[in-house]
Amino acid sequence: MRQIPEQQIDSRAIPYWRWSAGINSLFMFLVPAAYYGASRLWHWPAWITAVLLIMVLAVASFFIFVKPEIKWKTWRYEVSEQEIDLLRGVFVKTRTLIPMARVQHVDTRQGPLLRHYGLSTVTISTAAGTHEIPALADDVAGILRDRISELARVVDEDV
Repeated sequence: MRQIPEQQIDSRAIPYWRWSAGINSLFMFLVPAAYYGASRLWHWPAWITAVLLIMVLAVASFFIFVKPEIKWKTWRYEVSEQEIDLLRGVFVKTRTLIPMARVQHVDTRQGPLLRHYGLSTVTISTAAGTHEIPALADDVAGILRDRISELARVVDEDV
């Protein structure tokens, strides 16, 4: 059996994912708010608003306080001369092996929240689709992007 990849994403991914989940959770609160408004207008049962609010709070709490740390602990990656190895997931482990010969181009991506935490996401494009290594330190992401690009070029020249 193959070794588990050794590289782990940056620990600043945890607060980044928490803030991101918090911002996304604000949209979930629109559901109980909309029901509350409709229940006032059409005299629907008010207790359903409370149930919806509790459900949204439970889901938001999970995504804000529990999932980011679990996601950080389970995300691993490794870049070798032959392939990129990505491992993620808790209950369902997803392992992706990307041969260097299949890499078409590599990008780094950084939104405002990632920039605030000094993080970037490395995006690897192949004919089969796009793969990401999320939340790496800016300098690590730049070095990794350049290294993958160089290794893909070397493999391409050998073929």
